[in-house]
Amino acid sequence: AYMLKYDSTHGQFKGDVKVLPDGLEVNGKKVKFYTERDPANIPWAESEAYYVVESTGVFTTTEKAKAHLKGGAKKVVISAPSADAPMYVMGVNNETYKGDVDVISNASCTTNCLAPLAKVIHDEFTIIEGLMTTIHSYTATQKTVDGPSAKDWRGGRTAAQNIIPSSTGAAKAVGKVIPELNGKLTGMSMRVPTANVSVVDLTVRIEKGASYDEIKAVIKKAANGPLK
Repeated sequence: AYMLKYDSTHGQFKGDVKVLPDGLEVNGKKVKFYTERDPANIPWAESEAYYVVESTGVFTTTEKAKAHLKGGAKKVVISAPSADAPMYVMGVNNETYKGDVDVISNASCTTNCLAPLAKVIHDEFTIIEGLMTTIHSYTATQKTVDGPSAKDWRGGRTAAQNIIPSSTGAAKAVGKVIPELNGKLTGMSMRVPTANVSVVDLTVRIEKGASYDEIKAVIKKAANGPLK
């Protein structure tokens, strides 16, 4: 309740938050919660929860996320990239989901930014190859002060004082949600000292010639149409 009410980045929540014995009451609406280390012990059937969003960042494989099904949930959406769960991005390949898989991934925030743009450009002009760079706010996995990093030396630098080059799986993930682009995109990330807001820059070589105005028009049409 405290973390919902007061957020260091987004500020104070103006609504009414109350703590109940078995949940929260937000603006008069009760939200039930459970305190369990093992998702299999959460009685989702009791709450009549059909869909569960797995957003802990811990149970990101199909096998681990399946634990929610044991408690009565019918479908699980992992709010992060997954090593083995099929990925779906809204506006890109969500319509290919037929309901036959119980655990899916909604991919990463960077993939959700990159994939719709790549799809619009590819559908209209055909992408031959491309390079993406994400200017990404620091995350909880980075260091608050300089320290050792298991991944590389750069990762051990203070997040709030450095621009840190890093890897990203977003380009590869786009190939999974848009199979025609598999192997055609590569990319990298720059972790920057900001607490919020990131951006993706995409540079591509296209098969069909296009002017700057034509590209803008296609993106604007998609933004006001199917991607609105």
